[in-house]
Amino acid sequence: MHFQSLFQRSADRPIRACLIGAGEFGASFIFQSRDTPNLDVPAVCTRTVQRAVEAYAEAGETDVAVCQTAAEARAAFDAGRRVVAASFEVLADLPLDVLVESSGAPETGAAAAETAIARGMHVVMVSKETDSVIGPILGRKAKARGLVYTTGDGDQPSMLIGLISWARALGLEVVGAGKASEYDFVYDPETREVRCAGQEIAAATPGMPAWWRLGDRPAAEVAAARAAMLPGFSMRSVPDLCEMTVVANATGLKPDRPRLHAPAARIVEMPDLFCPRADGGLLDAPGRLDIFNCLRRPDEASMAGGEFVVVRCKDRKTWKVLEAKGHPVSRNGKYAAVYIPQHLLGVETGTSVLAAATLGHATGGDDLRPVCDLQGRAARDLPRGHRLEMGGHHHTIAGVEACMGDAVAVGPGNPLPFYLFSHLTLVRDVAAGEPIRFEDVHIPEDSALLRLRREQDRAFGLV
Repeated sequence: MHFQSLFQRSADRPIRACLIGAGEFGASFIFQSRDTPNLDVPAVCTRTVQRAVEAYAEAGETDVAVCQTAAEARAAFDAGRRVVAASFEVLADLPLDVLVESSGAPETGAAAAETAIARGMHVVMVSKETDSVIGPILGRKAKARGLVYTTGDGDQPSMLIGLISWARALGLEVVGAGKASEYDFVYDPETREVRCAGQEIAAATPGMPAWWRLGDRPAAEVAAARAAMLPGFSMRSVPDLCEMTVVANATGLKPDRPRLHAPAARIVEMPDLFCPRADGGLLDAPGRLDIFNCLRRPDEASMAGGEFVVVRCKDRKTWKVLEAKGHPVSRNGKYAAVYIPQHLLGVETGTSVLAAATLGHATGGDDLRPVCDLQGRAARDLPRGHRLEMGGHHHTIAGVEACMGDAVAVGPGNPLPFYLFSHLTLVRDVAAGEPIRFEDVHIPEDSALLRLRREQDRAFGLV
């Protein structure tokens, strides 16, 4: 697409976006907005207002007002100042076009998105924690008001949804789709060590040379051998599973396993791994979601958390030509991988903001449906009274293992969505291996996330 043509504007002012969350993602969005044509970010909401002030300062904006009330915010806005507040309600009545929600807080994201839609704003939902629970109903609410609700480009779910839709638009059969995990596994042939920046450990792997290439062995055999050599590494994270849940609800694709295969694999191996088991791959059936941990040497290019689709090579002659140009094609010539080797965080999110406000277009798809839920099961025996506290860089919950399952209604006997029980306390014992169910916690009735999820369950016939 020729984006400059798509986003040309004759209006007398740029698109105004309000950002919630000024962490790594939000700061990059603020900084890049300074150079993005037709985009302005005049307001930021974050619990730690100083982070927003500092993010603005790094972007060269020093005339910033920290406001406590809606009246203060309007006065500062009218005076041309940047406005920062700890509560979105303080900013919600400003003349804004789009809300970019990147707080990562499920309840905060739910309440803010609903308020923004009611005030006539489009919503770019970067907080996958919220999206994985109630994305479809927020999308339906926005559409009913002539607004856009979408994931944001620059983040992996939106980029993968776009790549899948691109392949489908061309008539390519998507056999597998997914993304690389956040950090590469870097193998040094000289020391025989594997390092992973995110986990900051090294593992001696004297057997890796024998398993560096697939050869003619089944992918599952190679994946299992590599995993056995890397016992200290985590092969999947909660964000990986959460992001694939968001993709499932936008595309209809499902995972092969509740916790995905998540092999350690080289980029050139993607079409051999993410194809049906009958052809030597890992998948029980075509059309599945998964992730892989990019395995590479220090001198090889990184996948950098990028996204991929594996497609069927129906025209062998065409794909033979493309293979000669460096495109990964499977050993049997039946499948090929097409991939985007990066995701650029908030640097790229402006495309989704401008697409929503100028084109009425959702870059993350406009027909969201509850296909999968991100769920959780006890990784060990959890006693009554245990606090399911969410925290850390990956928004994990101690003692709980994330997994994907079919979307089900919130109610007795059913597993709860992972981020619907975050920060709550168990009211019953939960044995290791058992899912966290509705009756295992007490959810406050004033929870916007619970109310909207119940509305979603009714709207999409889950109850």
